[in-house]
Amino acid sequence: MSLNLRNIHPLSDFQRSAKAFLTTLKDTQAPIVLTVNGKAAVVVQDAESYQRLLERIELLESLAGIRKSLDEFEQHQGMPLDEAFVQLRQKYSIPD
Repeated sequence: MSLNLRNIHPLSDFQRSAKAFLTTLKDTQAPIVLTVNGKAAVVVQDAESYQRLLERIELLESLAGIRKSLDEFEQHQGMPLDEAFVQLRQKYSIPD
C-alpha cells in the first residue's frame, strides 16, 4: 500500500475538521499524512487498518524467521533437536 498524494493535509485542517477526517478514514481505510510547516509529521489511519498492518508485519517477521532457519539448516548450522530440547527444558525448568 502506498500513500495517496491527495491524502496529505495540514495538521491545522485536521484539527478544525477532525470528525470529517475520521469519517473519511473509516470509509476509505486509507492513511492520511498530516503536515506541520509543510513537512510530513504524522500518518493517521483507522484502527482496523492499523491492526491489519500489524498482523501483516507479524506474518512477514515469522516468514523471515522460518526462511533464516531453513537457510541455517541447509548450511548445517544450528544444533541437533535433542540438544535444543535439553537446553529449553533447562532454561524454562520444564520437567522431562
